[in-house]
Amino acid sequence: MDGVRVLVVEDEGAIAMLIEEMLEDLGCIVVASVAQLAKATDIARSIEVDLAMLDVNLAGQLVFPVAEILRDRNIPFLFSTGYGASGLSSEFAQHPVLHKPFSQKDLEAKITAALVTRAEAAGYSHPEG
Repeated sequence: MDGVRVLVVEDEGAIAMLIEEMLEDLGCIVVASVAQLAKATDIARSIEVDLAMLDVNLAGQLVFPVAEILRDRNIPFLFSTGYGASGLSSEFAQHPVLHKPFSQKDLEAKITAALVTRAEAAGYSHPEG
């Protein structure tokens, strides 16, 4: 995970800080942390990151417009939510979902899944396969 650049979109300050700390402990670099949907959509259009972590519900607004921008830019992302996968649009059902609360081990597994999915989509294969 060393050097993986991450965008965090989370509206709860304490949770955002916890996620940032977990990411940094994994060796990731938090490039930006955003709490509002409008700002997140603006940043998603231009930020250079390897991965984004998106809270599904931002103060009552769904984060899917940000997910659409990231998908169009081929930037992998995962969702974090207290609502479970059932809260996702079917359009994004294949993306990794972290169920709040989650552990650092869970976070690491979902980041790996998101990055592997991106590599496979780009035509790279696993070293062992």
